[in-house]
Amino acid sequence: MAWWNPLALIWDNLRGQRIRENDLRHLASNLPYEGLAKKKQPNRYLPGNAIKTTKYTLLLFLPMNLFEQFHRLANLYFVGLAILNFVPVVNAFEPEVALIPICVILSLTALKDAWEDFRRYQSDRKLNNMVCFIYSRKHKQFVERRWKDVRVGDFVKALCNEIISADLLLLHTSDRNGVCHIESSNLDGETNLKERKVVPGLCVTEPDFQPESFNSVVVCERPNNNLNHFKCYVEKPTKEKVGAGIESLLLRGCTVRNTDHAVGFVVYAGHETKAMLNNNGPRYKRSKLERKLNVDVIFCVILLLAMCLVGALGHFFWRQALPGVPPYLVPDNNGHVDSPSLSSFYMFFSMIILLQVLIPISLYVSIELVKIGQILFITHDIDLYDEETDSRIQCKALNITEDLGQIEYIFSDKTGTLTENKMVFRRCSIMGTEYPHKENAIRLAVIDEPESEEEVIFNQQPQPPQPVWSLDAEDRSHEGRQRRHESRHKNKFAENAQSNVAFSSPLETQVIPDRKLLQQVSNVESRSSSQKMDPCLDFFLALAICNTVVVSMATARRQSTQEHPCSFQSTNPLDNFSNFFKKASSLRNIFASKRDRTFSETSFKEDDRFTTFQKVDDSGVFTSRGRSDESSSMCYEAESPDEAALVYAAKAYGFILLSRTPNSVTVRLPLGQILAFEVLDILSFDSNRKRMSVLVRHPITKECVLYTKGADYSIMELLGAPYAEHLSGNQKNIVADTQYHLDCYAKEGLRTLCFAKKVVSAKDYDVWFVNRQSAMAAIDGREELIMDTAVQLETNLTLLGATGIEDRLQESVPDTILALREAGIKMWVLTGDKPETAVNIGYACRLLEDEDLVINMSCKNKLVCTSILDCTLEEVRSYENDPRNVDTTPDISLVIDGRTLAMLLSKDLQGRFVELAKRCRSVLCCRVTPLQKRGVVKLIREKLRVMTLAVGDGANDVNMIQAADIGIGISGQEGMQAVMASDFAISRFKHLKKLLLVHGHWCYTRLANMIIYFFFKNLANVNLLFWYQFYCGFTATAMLDYWLLIFFNLFFTSVPPIMFGIMDKDVSAEVLLGVPELYRTGQGAGAYQDSDVDVFTFGTPLNAVSLITILLHLSIEIQAWTVVHWIIMLGSVAVSLILTLLYTSCVTCNSHWTLQNQLKDPIFYLICIITTVVALLPRYMFHVMRNSISPSPIVQARHLDGLDASTKEAWIKEWRGFRGGEEVKRSELCTPPSPTTSRTPTSPDSLGNEITLRSFKI
Repeated sequence: MAWWNPLALIWDNLRGQRIRENDLRHLASNLPYEGLAKKKQPNRYLPGNAIKTTKYTLLLFLPMNLFEQFHRLANLYFVGLAILNFVPVVNAFEPEVALIPICVILSLTALKDAWEDFRRYQSDRKLNNMVCFIYSRKHKQFVERRWKDVRVGDFVKALCNEIISADLLLLHTSDRNGVCHIESSNLDGETNLKERKVVPGLCVTEPDFQPESFNSVVVCERPNNNLNHFKCYVEKPTKEKVGAGIESLLLRGCTVRNTDHAVGFVVYAGHETKAMLNNNGPRYKRSKLERKLNVDVIFCVILLLAMCLVGALGHFFWRQALPGVPPYLVPDNNGHVDSPSLSSFYMFFSMIILLQVLIPISLYVSIELVKIGQILFITHDIDLYDEETDSRIQCKALNITEDLGQIEYIFSDKTGTLTENKMVFRRCSIMGTEYPHKENAIRLAVIDEPESEEEVIFNQQPQPPQPVWSLDAEDRSHEGRQRRHESRHKNKFAENAQSNVAFSSPLETQVIPDRKLLQQVSNVESRSSSQKMDPCLDFFLALAICNTVVVSMATARRQSTQEHPCSFQSTNPLDNFSNFFKKASSLRNIFASKRDRTFSETSFKEDDRFTTFQKVDDSGVFTSRGRSDESSSMCYEAESPDEAALVYAAKAYGFILLSRTPNSVTVRLPLGQILAFEVLDILSFDSNRKRMSVLVRHPITKECVLYTKGADYSIMELLGAPYAEHLSGNQKNIVADTQYHLDCYAKEGLRTLCFAKKVVSAKDYDVWFVNRQSAMAAIDGREELIMDTAVQLETNLTLLGATGIEDRLQESVPDTILALREAGIKMWVLTGDKPETAVNIGYACRLLEDEDLVINMSCKNKLVCTSILDCTLEEVRSYENDPRNVDTTPDISLVIDGRTLAMLLSKDLQGRFVELAKRCRSVLCCRVTPLQKRGVVKLIREKLRVMTLAVGDGANDVNMIQAADIGIGISGQEGMQAVMASDFAISRFKHLKKLLLVHGHWCYTRLANMIIYFFFKNLANVNLLFWYQFYCGFTATAMLDYWLLIFFNLFFTSVPPIMFGIMDKDVSAEVLLGVPELYRTGQGAGAYQDSDVDVFTFGTPLNAVSLITILLHLSIEIQAWTVVHWIIMLGSVAVSLILTLLYTSCVTCNSHWTLQNQLKDPIFYLICIITTVVALLPRYMFHVMRNSISPSPIVQARHLDGLDASTKEAWIKEWRGFRGGEEVKRSELCTPPSPTTSRTPTSPDSLGNEITLRSFKI
């Protein structure tokens, strides 16, 4: 059958679809088939590497865009009315006029969509035409091609600082150890280097790698969007299977670093790459106000139908009452006149056409414009800019800004959100002996003093002649201090340069050793015979090697992209990925700054001989030939701040991590000996085991040693019971003492880790290794099998010690939490730390107060958990039902651990847990998993039907952020995954205060009042048309020209509401921050005679009165007048007047010269003035009476704004002092004194009639 045969094409397409949907894919090299037709290519059914993110094509843009816009029911409604107006028997006015509003709306939307799609097209074209290198069998070398030319099965070569074009299975690198370092900031925002290894046993790591020698088959899983997992194995011609995972996969969009070149086999291309599968675009969320708006529109439709029904019935009765057929009813060609019933039926539809403006067609467009303006003001707020990170707030969800003013619950992570995520080594316990590191604590206590000697020590450079572990390291001469003091600015510059690397600020890297421990290390090192067995050395070796830290040198630092001829040449590399990855704009600056980083020569010294060692014997012990200051040229690239802090702590005691390869890790001991450990395997950290292990072969003893670190409970349980009752003698005491030290660390708010060791026999290792290889080569259940092999080895460990690491609170966190709580927002903190650590931080950040009733729920079984929950609920209910406790609420805080939380989230306890939680002022959940975080947020949001906000900084917070109504990511040190999954991104937790209390309040009040005004404006206009029907026999006749009727809503009254929604301020930012209780106003439900003149002479003053009344009504609502307000308000009147004069001057219009004649008549002005005053007087009197008798908190705060700055500040301080620091629901401020009042209040009793403070309920 011919290839062009239609049946053959259908069959081929079906076969290709089956291959693409298979769970496993078998991929072969394209080289043997190079130059052959497409039908002979082995991977022809898999997509190419070209990407297309555009939605439209040039030919199909119009129909596709209209189809998309007609998904909005409002557009369908108005198009239907426009079509209905073309029916002669029901048309209310000229059919062409009815098309104008909907055509304008559809055209503006289409232009916006076309511009966005054109920008996507430009980005796609630039990305598809980027240069890469593909191996050609014809040319016997790698040749230059475009990204769009890459296919699955090709061999692609990526050079240093180049962006990877497709997902590649790593086969060869220029590194002799088969290692390639990549930076994945394009995907997850993490700037630290990640290590990738070639698939073992496939290709010889020689300089001249020949892809033509690759004759194996790559079997991999179907494409998915999981960036952290990849299942694959390579089947050799001998049927031997070699397993590979994510550690051998180079992802599209990552950048090659510190590696001259890498060669990979393309497994996924184009839209099937993991990067593109994660490119889902921005999430669409509907705000709470928008949902209410849709309900209001439905009521407007019901009202419209009712008015039309009244008009139809009125026309019927009017026709019935006529004695005969009136002369203005024109019969048809047959001389027949419609009966009253049929005429009223037609009139029903004519009334719908006439009164259609009751449904606000321009409201949705106006709301979008207002939200864009609000976001513009938010992003340009200088108070939300962080100078340290040079970043500002990012608004990525354009349609939920008003939800910021209605938040009732905040769920927050702790580490990196409330704290700085800068881990500082503070204390350690080794074999039951605690070392407090008092000298280091003193340095940290005074580190912020600008001229202190400790800062000089903090900023000092390593001294080459002196070992870092010397006891005399703290003794410095006066001259040396002075010289270093004079170079402080130079050192600060060096620190900033070094801090470009993640977790490498001087606060984290500098550790002053404990004198007692340093002396013990020195004594142990001097006795060479004891270094094999001493646990102190094992402890520091575990700190140095039990991690995934990458060591890079000054000579191998990250180079600027522009330095390589084949690198990406854009000034801002992320511009080419903006539409590809849908990143926020500030990520571009972060990416550019990270790629263009340079390191100061004062911080790093190049040493080409650093990696040159002279081997002493065959035991694996080396001595260094490099200079004594060689360690100063090292840079540690860690994936987490904990790992970096531990490596730098080991370095402070002389245990320096020198290099790491896939097969070895090299550590220098304090006396200069260098141990090269053979790495047998790495048991990576996972959230189930809560630990990681490194299996190495000791270079001296040749034993297989397993070093393990992890959370205290995950390590202690491997020793037996919590205090290891099965142990005896000294071992039992060591475990008990260490557990006591861990509890003390946790009470001080330190993060704790335990370290353990195990010597594995050769026989056990051989058996385990077989199981491990089988698990690595598996496809189904690979993760579970790998974890099982890890658990199998991590048993019967010997405890070495524990560490305490400090993570400091961010600036102004306590003040922010207190202000949010006063605003009526309940705070929940969800953390993975142990309860003691979390409670300590809770008190430090004022989440918990000393006067709070703290309920600790830590249960081992569900029966006890249920009993405690029921008893606690009963106590709270009895307190509320006590008549003596009217208008008071107990300050209850709840502390729950992860195991108890899992029980409380079960269906039978959910209701009681929520009932207790809503009565608590704050809740602290410890030892929780990411899925539990998501479950808690979802439970509270759905059960209590409240507005929730989640804030976090790491990948473990993504589930929680996406489950909340509003997700906020903090751009911290753990990458940008939380930021990319969020709706808003900030750099500091303190920014949450102004974002919610000020911008959230403004956005909500502006938009809510604008929507109400929109309905009022349309209803006022429609009422004029409706009431006129009583004078024209309900014949759907307008007393105004049709064009002016259309212009009224489309031009005359469209801009003022938009201006009102963007710029109005009911209260100043200063008062909103000083009186957080004002935020509560947005929570919950939160904040509508006969005449002989001709019809157009009657309708023209009505239109003028309507316009003036509507604009003056808006003027009453505006609180902050600016020049822009005056220009737009007066401009709207001027535009209306000028256009009407120009239009009525046309001879062909129905209302020719009507307005010109009206302007000559004094009666016209009298009607406009009297009617406007009468229409607005009730509204004005209502405002006066309400603000005088029972002013709202907003009105009172507005009076406070009228005072001068010093008096205003004094009143706010007096009010807060009068509260006594206690939480109140709302405070009422009556009219403050005149702004000219100079007296400053001294006590609440002296306020008199000037200002009255009293508490009242919402």
